[in-house]
Amino acid sequence: MVNLTCFEIKGQAYAIDVEHVREIVRILEITPLPNAPALIEGVIDLRGTVVPVVDLGKVLNCGPGSTGMHARIIVLDLDGLAMGVWVDATTDILTLEESRLEDVPGLATQAGYDAVCNVVRRPGEAPIMVLSVDRLIKSLYRSALGDESGTGTGDPS
Repeated sequence: MVNLTCFEIKGQAYAIDVEHVREIVRILEITPLPNAPALIEGVIDLRGTVVPVVDLGKVLNCGPGSTGMHARIIVLDLDGLAMGVWVDATTDILTLEESRLEDVPGLATQAGYDAVCNVVRRPGEAPIMVLSVDRLIKSLYRSALGDESGTGTGDPS
C-alpha cells in the first residue's frame, strides 16, 4: 500500500508520498532570503526551526501560489532536513495499492518534464500527478546554478 498526501496547484491535483511529509501548516509569514535561488521564496520560523520554503507552483511552472485561506505549506523531511513547499490547498490522504501508480507517458519525460514520477487515474476525475521529492530537489539545485527553467543539466552530485 502507498499513502499519498494530495494537494492542488492552480486546480490540478498533485501528490507526494506521505513518508516525506513531516507536517502541514497554514501559510506563515515568509521572510525573503537575500541572494537565494529564484525558486526559494524565503524561510519561515516553525516553532523555533528555520525552514526554507519553495513555491511549488513556480517550481512546476504553474505560476505563483495562492495566499488564500486554503493555502498551506507542506513541510517535508528530506534525510533530516526540513523544507516547506507552498501549495494552493491540501485535499486529502489517498491510500492505494502500489499497482495503481502508473508510469508517466514517455513523451512527457523525454520533453524534460521529470518532476512527476507516477500518475494515478481516477474514474470521472482528472489524474493525480505524483511528484518525486528527489527530482524537485534537483530542480532547486538547477535553479541555484542559474537555470531557472528547471530543465538544465546541472547536477548536484
